[in-house]
Amino acid sequence: MNRSNSRSLPYTPKQKQPFKISRSKIELFMQCPRCFWLDAREKIVRPSSPPFNINKAIDELFKKEFDAYRASGQAHPIMINNQIKAIPYKHQDIDSWRNNFVGIGVLHKPTNFYVYGAIDDVWLNDEGEIIIVDYKATAKASEVSLDADWQISYKRQIEIYQWLFKQNNFQVSPIGYFIYTNARYDLDSFNDVLQFVTKVIPYQGRDDWLEEVLLSMKKCLEDDNMPAVGESIMGGDCEYCTYAKARTGLTLNYIKNNNKV
Repeated sequence: MNRSNSRSLPYTPKQKQPFKISRSKIELFMQCPRCFWLDAREKIVRPSSPPFNINKAIDELFKKEFDAYRASGQAHPIMINNQIKAIPYKHQDIDSWRNNFVGIGVLHKPTNFYVYGAIDDVWLNDEGEIIIVDYKATAKASEVSLDADWQISYKRQIEIYQWLFKQNNFQVSPIGYFIYTNARYDLDSFNDVLQFVTKVIPYQGRDDWLEEVLLSMKKCLEDDNMPAVGESIMGGDCEYCTYAKARTGLTLNYIKNNNKV
């Protein structure tokens, strides 16, 4: 079995120590409670995908760009051009909030989960409200949008961050923004330069679903029985579990038919 090298210990039923739940683990549970249970209880993680290094580079450059305006207390041109009355939020904890291993967190007392997440950016509007901002990057011929079914995970991401800031007593705008940049396909050559078109997409979040999900996650982890394949909250089968189940069945048939032990 492939076990994670994570420094965190597996969840133990009825444990007294708070258990850390990242934003990504909430999303994992939403996609597949079985994968989540294996991850948290047994430290058996899903196979990882290759890192998106270009996306990471774009994120870092966006952060540097907005930080320059944060330092001067001025609105970024992208805010002005999109008629967003805000400035990048200057706060002593901004670097911690962006750190994947720290982020912004809160102890959720009903579950004893320490829920946390790392943001891309926060802005401050004229009403004194925090605005959650998330950077996204892609490369496709069509214009970017949030219309695809799978992009519900993007929306939940902003909603979880909104909830976390509310739990830390910040006034949070219900409107968040995706800074979504798309590499152009319509140019005649590369010449070691990628050109992008960036679109600002507003999104009105709602985090009223999160409380119930956290309670369901707690119930899942307290159960010694692994959730069955296909119990996703989102509906449909998990491709990882479906593959594992099919492979196991094939292996057992092979052993039986070939008298292998």
